[in-house]
Amino acid sequence: MAKQSIFGRISTLVKANINALLDSAEDPQKMLDQLVRDYTNNIADAETAIAETIGNLRLLERDHDEDVKAAAEWGNKAIAASRKADELRAAGNTTDADKFDNLAKIALQRQISEENEARAIAPSIAAQTEVVEKLKDGLNGMKQKLDQLRSKRSELLARAKTAEAQNKVHDAVKSIDVLDPTSELGRFEDKVRRQEALAAGKAEIAASSIDAQFNQLEDIGELTEVEARLAALKTGGNAGAIEQ
Repeated sequence: MAKQSIFGRISTLVKANINALLDSAEDPQKMLDQLVRDYTNNIADAETAIAETIGNLRLLERDHDEDVKAAAEWGNKAIAASRKADELRAAGNTTDADKFDNLAKIALQRQISEENEARAIAPSIAAQTEVVEKLKDGLNGMKQKLDQLRSKRSELLARAKTAEAQNKVHDAVKSIDVLDPTSELGRFEDKVRRQEALAAGKAEIAASSIDAQFNQLEDIGELTEVEARLAALKTGGNAGAIEQ
């Protein structure tokens, strides 16, 4: 029953769809870790069961070989006893000849018995050999599945680490996004822009002040010309515009 149970587990695990199991799992990594443990433990159980089954098969084969060998030996003894009986009978010693013929019969009976035992064991050997081959195939299938599981686990862990790294990069980039007004760099840029605007305003004010001063100079020039023309009128001179 134990072997049948192990054989059933092997069949179930070999037929298991890893991708389907992962798709239905809330935590694929934990599922993979559990599957790896299950497969590893079941492989160890299967190896023990197969070793026991192979051991039993070898014992049956040994018994079969011994039965075949014993049958051959009893056959040889029957031949030897029969020949001896023929020699004695040819010599006229029928009493001893009958004894050796009886020995030949006994040997033949033993030969038949050993042959029957050998034939009886043969089906068990065939059945056990089939079981061993199936168990070996199942074990190889489980080992391949285990390799797939380990590969999937490595792939999943690598993808998880890559995704984590990408998220960190995205978060880092977002934290220094110059277009983000809430970021430190955005606030600093806003402060610089205000300083630049203030400087531009001061420059504009300074430019306006210089223009006003030049305008005052022009006004002073006009007053001076008026005074000069007035003085000319008083002295009887020409009050017209000064020729250029």
